[in-house]
Amino acid sequence: MLNGRKRFITALTGLALAGSVGFVPSSPAQAEPDIDDVQARVDRLFHEAEQASERYNDAKLELGELRSDLDALRADEKRQDAKLEVIRDQVADSLVREYSGSATSAAGQLFVSDDPSAFLTQLSTISTYNDLQGDLLTGYTAEVEALDLRRDATEARADQVAQTEEALAAEKKTADGKLAEAKDLLDELKAEERRELLSRGSQRVPSDVPASGRAGAAISYAMAQVGDAYVYGAAGPNAFDCSGLTMMAWAQAGVALPHSSAAQYSSGPHVAEGDLQPGDLVFYYSPISHVGMYIGNGLIVHAANPGAGVRVSELHSMPYVGAVRPG
Repeated sequence: MLNGRKRFITALTGLALAGSVGFVPSSPAQAEPDIDDVQARVDRLFHEAEQASERYNDAKLELGELRSDLDALRADEKRQDAKLEVIRDQVADSLVREYSGSATSAAGQLFVSDDPSAFLTQLSTISTYNDLQGDLLTGYTAEVEALDLRRDATEARADQVAQTEEALAAEKKTADGKLAEAKDLLDELKAEERRELLSRGSQRVPSDVPASGRAGAAISYAMAQVGDAYVYGAAGPNAFDCSGLTMMAWAQAGVALPHSSAAQYSSGPHVAEGDLQPGDLVFYYSPISHVGMYIGNGLIVHAANPGAGVRVSELHSMPYVGAVRPG
């Protein structure tokens, strides 16, 4: 028993000595990063950042529509308020004519409220209420209700604007955070390894793409941007995100597209993969968060990600969802 205890202590001492002189193998955390593992993690982060960025683009489109609606509602409310004031004065004048002398003065004391609903309540307390001109009173009541509806709608739309602005800030923060994580991972690699990783998936730029007319103009613009930087939310002239590139490319052909990959998916008739033509927009992931432009021979031109920029890739380099033909 004593000999066994000595052997156990000796073994522990040997392990401690090996650790003190560096004989214990290095931990995985100290090992060189595996480039394939880094690529998978960077691709995931780039994709998550792009998803957030495209949601940001969607929120910007929604915010623009909400603000336009809010402006229209406020203008309508102002017109309604002015219209109501005219009828209010007509009702007040009609009431005053029903009184004379001290009664006029007493009735006049009722007309101090600027609030339409309060004024209507004051009217109901007057003994000659039923003697008023029916059309004026009915009109005033209807206009008060209409104004209340417009005010409620305006307040609701203002709340939507505030919520959308909060969503914009959140998506921007998410995209920036994912991009920073990806950059930190890339910084762990040596320069040559970074170049190798970021060049993966790129294809040789074709010298000529057979297309003419509107599609030819869109393709010509997109191909001229190959090598430009990818920046979230950008739409040129020297940097783009995926939907920013396709939007600007088709703008050269006189076709207006929204700055959103999901919205662009509804911008024209859908086409089957077997019927793809150069210039068609091709979409990826579910939910849709990336768009490129088909250029023929199984290739697309697209703003890929912040590491690769605008480049040519294979059609199925990402999970393919479908295609649309703009114009």
